[in-house]
Amino acid sequence: MLLTTADTNTLSPADVDHLRALARSVLPVARGRLDAPLMIEACRQAAAETPAAFRRMLRSFLRDSGSRGSMVISGLPVDEDSLPCTPRASTSVQLTGTVPALLLMLAAVELGEPVAYLPEKGGALVQDVVPVEGKEDFQGNAGSVLLDFHNENAFHVHRPDYVMLLCLRADHERVAGLRTSCIREVMPFLGEEHVAALSAPEFVTSAPPSFGTGDRAAPAPVLTGSPEDPDMCVDLSATEPLTPRAGRALEELRRLFDQFAQTVLLRSGDLAIVDNRVAVHGRTAFRPRYDGADRWLQRTFVVTDFRRSRLQRPGDGHVIV
Repeated sequence: MLLTTADTNTLSPADVDHLRALARSVLPVARGRLDAPLMIEACRQAAAETPAAFRRMLRSFLRDSGSRGSMVISGLPVDEDSLPCTPRASTSVQLTGTVPALLLMLAAVELGEPVAYLPEKGGALVQDVVPVEGKEDFQGNAGSVLLDFHNENAFHVHRPDYVMLLCLRADHERVAGLRTSCIREVMPFLGEEHVAALSAPEFVTSAPPSFGTGDRAAPAPVLTGSPEDPDMCVDLSATEPLTPRAGRALEELRRLFDQFAQTVLLRSGDLAIVDNRVAVHGRTAFRPRYDGADRWLQRTFVVTDFRRSRLQRPGDGHVIV
């Protein structure tokens, strides 16, 4: 199913103005450093003052991410006309406050705790997702070919619970779509044999290229938790089956992901949130021009159980090493 716009969860003009003013009010905190404890605490306090409709959308999704495991809130004030040129480096991140970056932080603290991973873009809490010249075929955020379905950081024991993507600028031809598919829709169509295979520790997942490491997780199942509403952990470009039945099950899962996929063409000001526990995401192909006006998203990860990763977060910070 293809949606050219996100026609639900649209903010009113008054709510948009309120969010812009709120984001600007915390810009001076900690000299704008997004990773400073004072800034994160300021965002937490400011989140209590966001428009009621905005909080309601986030809290409803937090309670139940629904059959699709994803949502889009439209109309956030990213002020596209005043944006700088789209970054062109794969290491590009946002270290100091801007209105779009602070909107991501306000949403993140409403859902849980923002986190980042030190090997990926230096552990920045707000990361740029932009096409990079010479990396068109890259299976990661710097590429522009079809991006395979994946749970974010599927190899990692402390992978995020939510992935947030805020569109600052769409691609030139308006064809780059966020693709999502949810295990909740797929499960009724998986045969018992495939469910059994996907629930066994017969899969190994490697770290994504953006981590720059060759790390591999220990053998693990794709499906865990409640048989009626399981969690899922898979990366179709990095998960390898260890048995023939696991291979067959993975191919069937790929087929069903495609069958039930939804594609949303994000516009400037659209905030997409993916429940990384039950939904995979990817992206359709597009053609960058590298002219300063290419597609530009900003990304933040969120976890709901912050303490679970405490051992891997030095100083009780927000960066997982």
